[in-house]
Amino acid sequence: MKNRLILAAVLAAAIVLMPAKALAWGQEGHRIIAKIAYDHLTPAARAHVNRVLGLREGAIYYANWPDEIKSDTIYPTSSNWHYQDFNAGMSDSAVIAALTDYPKEGGNLFRATDSIIALLKKDPNQLDNLRFLIHFSGDRFCPMHTAHMDDQGGNWVKVTWFQQKTNLHAIWDSKIIDSQGYTYTEYASYLEHKYGKQRKVIRKMTEEEIVVNNYHLCNEIYAYQETWNGSPYKYVYRWKDAMEWQLYVAGIRLAKLLNKLY
Repeated sequence: MKNRLILAAVLAAAIVLMPAKALAWGQEGHRIIAKIAYDHLTPAARAHVNRVLGLREGAIYYANWPDEIKSDTIYPTSSNWHYQDFNAGMSDSAVIAALTDYPKEGGNLFRATDSIIALLKKDPNQLDNLRFLIHFSGDRFCPMHTAHMDDQGGNWVKVTWFQQKTNLHAIWDSKIIDSQGYTYTEYASYLEHKYGKQRKVIRKMTEEEIVVNNYHLCNEIYAYQETWNGSPYKYVYRWKDAMEWQLYVAGIRLAKLLNKLY
């Protein structure tokens, strides 16, 4: 209870209420990221994470907890912590500034993440904060969670996906991932094989590089939307590699963060 009150007090003043968003990365996406991260933890970090979360591989099993509690009263404003929308046409310097200047509009993903890291540095045994950190570290790499403000991160961009009405946000949260038919362990293993040799490059990336790369990816996704013929097969073929890279980078960066904390 004390941990919950501390986190709520630190973040509540920073949250500007906005319409609820769709989930970032579906359940499989967050599990894939957590599995990749868990596999790259140091023995000390892995032992600490397991101990705080109360079970082996708890980072995977609790990876979706922050989405599951959005309707719970214990963190009534937490739905706004999962994203940071941007305006279209921003300069790289303006995007980078959002990492520390925390724009009041369009969510508070960066503010929440920084606040939680600061709290975990003071007390590394805070259960809820660790669960939030694992989840938010994945949210930062979902393109539609650093997307455009005027369409609510792609939620208002309506599309048809295999005869079902949906939106651009949902395609990037889960539909591309689900189209591959892997379990989260199979997908994590596949991505390790596909991108493992680039781990050193990923670890050396700066936060500034990451947020700019994510913003540019979003711009490419929006631009493609203007010419897309509506075929889900064509969409998956065009964007699967980009989506998989985002998942793998998220996992490696989460491992780097947890290894540094613990």
